[in-house]
Amino acid sequence: MPSTEFTDPDVPPPTDSTESTGSPTAPTRRTFIATTTAVGGAVVAGGFIAGSDFINADDAEAGEAAPSSRVSLTVNGTRRTVTVDNRTSLLDLLREHLDLTGSKKGCNAGACGACTVLVDGRRVNSCLTLAVRLEGAEVTTIEGLAKGDELHPLQQAFIDEDAFQCGYCTPGQIVSGVGCINEGHTGSAEEIREFMSGNICRCGCYVKIVRAVEQTAGRK
Repeated sequence: MPSTEFTDPDVPPPTDSTESTGSPTAPTRRTFIATTTAVGGAVVAGGFIAGSDFINADDAEAGEAAPSSRVSLTVNGTRRTVTVDNRTSLLDLLREHLDLTGSKKGCNAGACGACTVLVDGRRVNSCLTLAVRLEGAEVTTIEGLAKGDELHPLQQAFIDEDAFQCGYCTPGQIVSGVGCINEGHTGSAEEIREFMSGNICRCGCYVKIVRAVEQTAGRK
């Protein structure tokens, strides 16, 4: 039966370099290819096996009902009672369950402030706040600041000062500005910047935002 082993005429037969140098011989191209092929096959096979385990685990997890709770809270003056997954954030409750999409999902990690709302008068990042912890709370979003067709003074000031560009961060900026004014942190432009520093404007409208807050606070 003929041999199925391939030979490489360009590569001289290996010599036992251990005798002359005292170190193990360097691998030939043939042994290198054989070794990497074997290792690669083992990795791929292992991936398929592990992948099947992950799929089975996901299927099992999906089959279990997520724990949920009933929560009642007042949103923009209206009492709302909903049943939500215990992991639901206040932001997702507002946007996905109550259709209040004014609060924006920016970073979803509490770093940009686009989701800022007022809870019992205090500013919070709604993306980091669990909805089930707000039983009985009073929540105010950007939609709840105006009185009918009459804008909140800070909303009007943002228009007067042209304090926005793309507008994505504006709802969070305005709600945070309202909180900043209510907290009494408007003694100077520097103080306003300090207490509004959790709200990021990627368009760079900070100077006009500060002016709008100053105007509303009665300093201008």
